[in-house]
Amino acid sequence: MARRERVIRMSVEQPLWRALMAYRLLTMVYAIGLFASAYEQYGRPWVGVAYLAVLVPWTLATLPQVSGGVRCTKRFLTADLTVAVAGILLSPVAGHERAITGGSTLPSIWTAGAVLAWAIKGGWRWAATASALVGVANVIQRGALSRSTAHNVILVCIASIAIGYVVEVARASERTLARALEIQAATRERERLARDIHDSVLQVLAMVQRRGTALGGEAAELGRMAGEQEIALRTLVAGGPAPRPRTPGDDAPGTRVRPVDGPAEPDATGGATRDAAADATGDDTCDLRTLLAPYASGHVTLSEPGTAVSLPAATARELAAAVGAALDNVRRHAGAGAHAWILLEDEPDAVLVTVRDDGPGIPEGRLAQAEGEGRLGVAQSIRGRLRDLGGTAELISVPGQGTEVELNVPKQPAPRGKAGQPR
Repeated sequence: MARRERVIRMSVEQPLWRALMAYRLLTMVYAIGLFASAYEQYGRPWVGVAYLAVLVPWTLATLPQVSGGVRCTKRFLTADLTVAVAGILLSPVAGHERAITGGSTLPSIWTAGAVLAWAIKGGWRWAATASALVGVANVIQRGALSRSTAHNVILVCIASIAIGYVVEVARASERTLARALEIQAATRERERLARDIHDSVLQVLAMVQRRGTALGGEAAELGRMAGEQEIALRTLVAGGPAPRPRTPGDDAPGTRVRPVDGPAEPDATGGATRDAAADATGDDTCDLRTLLAPYASGHVTLSEPGTAVSLPAATARELAAAVGAALDNVRRHAGAGAHAWILLEDEPDAVLVTVRDDGPGIPEGRLAQAEGEGRLGVAQSIRGRLRDLGGTAELISVPGQGTEVELNVPKQPAPRGKAGQPR
């Protein structure tokens, strides 16, 4: 069953909204306490009482609006800022001398919460507009632009604009991260599809091309066309432009078109393995030995533990498919007479499968060249599978001394983003 990637979106600004809710509650309590402590100094305390009678229910009733950016509309922000500015302008009306000489206003520092809401919602430009309106209200309330008034106004402006700018940067980073995660998920899905194509469609095309060439006549033309389609499909899977299809006149009839990396013809061994894997789809775990056993033959020796090697069914199927891809490479590059050995080891924290052959080995730089030409047997069918399983695939080859592929899969899946990378 195909595994679907899920992109998890985050909200970097949500903690700011929660902090703003707490700030509004605390500053509301502070404004009440500040007014109560100076109650006797007000010439018209009933003005302050009336204002606080509006401020308190307004703050409590609008907590849902400041719990997130969706409900915090521009209409609400305008009304909220109006409440703050009204409190500033009513402060001298309440008859408190300090409200004019530089003391706190009726809403006190609650006003900053209204400005911060504008900053979080709309960024630094909205913050600059709201803080400018509050600054004008402070100058009107005190009747002149004193040093202390200018200091307070500039402080609020700079702080709100800075917070608004940080919010904009955080949102841009969030969008970039979400896009990167989407690209990563799409890339992983592309690699998975490339492995499936390599293990099925390309094998069939290679078989048709080979059989058609052997039969000759009209079958040779069919084989030639299958070879061309295989080359085009490999190029497409590798991410490059598809080559131009050749016309019948480009090659003489019966000319053999050699596939770029034609996999071995599917045989009873590979088919039995796929059947065994299909039987394991309904279980949570699977004995890996049952999936590797069909690979044993006169040219393939399998060594395994005497007890079950249990892995999650999906993991076992992918690991067995990687072993099959390694054996395909042995048949394809080492020849039909080459011998291969499969060693299955059940370690405490991981399962280790080693595939070794007595072929001629791989020349240095050949794998990189093959991957560049769209030959994805090692890059996708082996290393790609192991990377998705959180494991590693190490290939050791010395010219003239054969090739060894070591597949290591942890029994516990690695956390997303920490999966092992092929070495």
